[in-house]
Amino acid sequence: MPEVNSQDYLQGISAFQTARQRAFWSDLFSLIRGKPAELLSFDEIKQRLRLREENYGGLREVPLNRIVGSVGRYHEFTAGFLPKRGNMQDRWSRVYAVTAGPLGVPPVELYKVGEVYFVRDGNHRVSVARQLGSTTIEAHVTELPTSIELHPGMTDEELDSAEAYARFLDITRLSVTRPLHQSITLTEPSRYVDLLGHVYLHQAVMSQNSGSETPIEVAAADWYDTVYRPAVTLIRKHNVLGEKSDRTEADLYLWMIDHLREMKEVIGEAAPSRSYHDALLKYLADRRIPAPEELAKERGDTVEIARVEIQAIQQATQAAAASVAALEGVDDDDDDDETD
Repeated sequence: MPEVNSQDYLQGISAFQTARQRAFWSDLFSLIRGKPAELLSFDEIKQRLRLREENYGGLREVPLNRIVGSVGRYHEFTAGFLPKRGNMQDRWSRVYAVTAGPLGVPPVELYKVGEVYFVRDGNHRVSVARQLGSTTIEAHVTELPTSIELHPGMTDEELDSAEAYARFLDITRLSVTRPLHQSITLTEPSRYVDLLGHVYLHQAVMSQNSGSETPIEVAAADWYDTVYRPAVTLIRKHNVLGEKSDRTEADLYLWMIDHLREMKEVIGEAAPSRSYHDALLKYLADRRIPAPEELAKERGDTVEIARVEIQAIQQATQAAAASVAALEGVDDDDDDDETD
């Protein structure tokens, strides 16, 4: 740390004390609202999202409000990078003094995961920059590619869902075979097993039709192209979810498949719901939402579920659950090795 101006240092102490008071109130309000007040742990996110690749992305200006976590100091700051411990005063104030001085501070080092960042080196510099009202900070950025969307202020439930999605991608390899695929976001993490069951069923059908075993990544890519994406296209075309829905496109896709299956199981081949279009009309009717005129006029046969597929879906879902359980077992073994 270079020599600091005593006046700037005293200003830093005053700024630190103000920041500490704000940290107290931030923690209190976060506790009342039930929202996370701490930064995210980079190591935890890296493990949960199964991040393996790292690429240096160069020197750039990074928005401070996109920095959501830290490698090792995530307990020492609030989610807004306010200092939480009194023993941080001297170092924080010195960084403040240098930042306010003529030379400034060197760039920080950040990891980028999706569209958010984690501090590898420079937590105090980020904290001071935010208290000084800066909107960006210069940083050396190392990128960890992922298809999973992260955003500031994620809840535990959202992180659980992101982890479940990471497992789904690990098995299906969609992030490799379809690197530009639309994010498949489910509000209930447990339903990724159901989604994986659909992929396994698709694999079984492809294998039967070809006379040889179809690799899971090939089946998943074909399922995405011919089953899932047409459903999402239809949902978007008619804006079925609207802007205020608490459900996602993937949630509605699963609802449509579940509805079609239930109708076949109860009524048989005479079931009135046979396609995505039919299921969407039923979805809107149940919620007393007027169906778009174009949707009511369209007739689609994208998906029709036969009786034999009802049992197949159940078996495929069981196989999916077994695959996820096996993958979790591998993860546990890896953790044990690291502990030793």
